[in-house]
Amino acid sequence: MAVKLRLMRMGKKKQPTYRIVAADSHSPRDGRFIEIVGTYAPRAEPSAVSVDNARAVAWLEKGAQPTETVRKLLEISGAWGEYSASRTVKPARTRTRASRVAGKAPAGKAPTKKAPAKKAPAKAAAPAGDDA
Repeated sequence: MAVKLRLMRMGKKKQPTYRIVAADSHSPRDGRFIEIVGTYAPRAEPSAVSVDNARAVAWLEKGAQPTETVRKLLEISGAWGEYSASRTVKPARTRTRASRVAGKAPAGKAPTKKAPAKKAPAKAAAPAGDDA
């Protein structure tokens, strides 16, 4: 099931308010949803954005794709920054490019010695004067 974080329209005619919801990508705009993550009131002065950052980040980590508008709203609320920060943290055991180039082991690991490569036995060369 492909999950999207998107807007669901609420409110009266010509006075929209929106819910930010996690919903199946195949369900209609105002149809069934999985969870309400926040709200957005564009007509308020200034626009009101309320997002449960923990739930939004949890959905993003599970693979939910935000729409363009929802992504901008998540950036305003700070949820997108939290998600980006959690995504860029790399495990300590991976080797960096610099350590691979220098031949060093990653931090926290003892360097290991490589066994020398075995050479194939050399073939006996024929004497230079024999052209048979």
